[in-house]
Amino acid sequence: MASAAVTLPRVMLAAAAVRAAMLALGEWQDAHLEVRYTDVDYLVFSDAAASVAAGGSPFARATYRYSPLLAYLLVPNSLLHPTWGKLLFSAADLLVGLFIDTILKLRGVPDSTRIWSVVAWLFNPFTFTIGTRGNCRVLQASFWYGLIVHFRIYPIIYAIPFVIVLGKNYAGPAGRPILTQWTSKQHLQSDKSSPSVERATSLLTNLWNFLTSLITRNTILFGLLSGSMFFLWTGVFFYLYGWEFLNEALLYHLSRTDPRHNFSIYFYHIYLHHQQGFSSIQKLASFLPQLIVQLALILRFSRDLPFCLFLQTVAFVAFNKVMTAQYFVWFFCLLPLILPWTTMKLKWKGLACILVWMGSQLHWLMWAYMLEFKGQNVFIPLWAAGLMFLAANIFVMLMVINHHKFTPLFSSSTVKSASKIAAKKE
Repeated sequence: MASAAVTLPRVMLAAAAVRAAMLALGEWQDAHLEVRYTDVDYLVFSDAAASVAAGGSPFARATYRYSPLLAYLLVPNSLLHPTWGKLLFSAADLLVGLFIDTILKLRGVPDSTRIWSVVAWLFNPFTFTIGTRGNCRVLQASFWYGLIVHFRIYPIIYAIPFVIVLGKNYAGPAGRPILTQWTSKQHLQSDKSSPSVERATSLLTNLWNFLTSLITRNTILFGLLSGSMFFLWTGVFFYLYGWEFLNEALLYHLSRTDPRHNFSIYFYHIYLHHQQGFSSIQKLASFLPQLIVQLALILRFSRDLPFCLFLQTVAFVAFNKVMTAQYFVWFFCLLPLILPWTTMKLKWKGLACILVWMGSQLHWLMWAYMLEFKGQNVFIPLWAAGLMFLAANIFVMLMVINHHKFTPLFSSSTVKSASKIAAKKE
């Protein structure tokens, strides 16, 4: 009876009410308390939008390093009300909830499981606080992918998995992939059903077959359309704002180093050597772990696309040179898409993951508070806390992997036949 009362419209309404309450609370806190609720980035966005509204460049605002599209979206901050952007970001939260429900419905996930997956996104404290504080992290396919890579660069890491699932191995009847449907009888399984595993051929031949399987009409169209969208928007804004746009909105993020304290394990090294700069070897040393982990996850889990994207994002954030709490939203929006395929129960293993992850984060925040508000020299303990937080992220990733029911996003006749052969051999 309780689960029947929890419907999507009621969940959406309750989530909207929570966000409205947080917006009102934030306005009061900004007006009466020393510690502001509004994210400092929101002030940067608003100033850039005000510059655009006045006919100027968004990059006239120092530290604005985003696509001009964001400033355009927030022009009503100056024309209507300063909370316009917060309302927009909160509405984007709700829209993501609808997308999650739609995606899981397409994959045959039952209503009760689907609703609680949506709840996991909409009532995540990180989600509704970051959106209502005015952070834009939460803002199909080839068109939107090209646009979103222009808007926020990090989704470029998803390009290879997208190409793999669009390859020949996953083309069903008439060349159309078939979504694998959810079932409660799924078992934990490894990725052994690829047809190439069954062929007694050399490694080079298998690699060649794999690479040629990626060259299809779909992958070519995906690359052309998404690339065109990216270069179209980039070209338009380069024409309008020149090298200032290119340097601030794109190139800056490729070489970004932040000397201020943040969750990244690299922050202390960057803090000590920021003035002298970094050699090519140092830059490569910080980039290689991230690259190796990304490639390993793609090669192992790409067929289970939502799961692969989730792991990629967690790993990308955990191993990045800069990591702030806002980045966590990047993988929280993907978490509900994998929950129906996990065997992990909230009690006790799920709770253990939450406590380890939150505990290590709070431990870091304690030292950050001592540094920022008390002025104490706690850089070494703060850096050590960053190492502990990285270990916590790795622990949670391993737990999630070990309890995930591997399910390829698409199935086809070739994959099914290979699975049957593998099952007979076992």
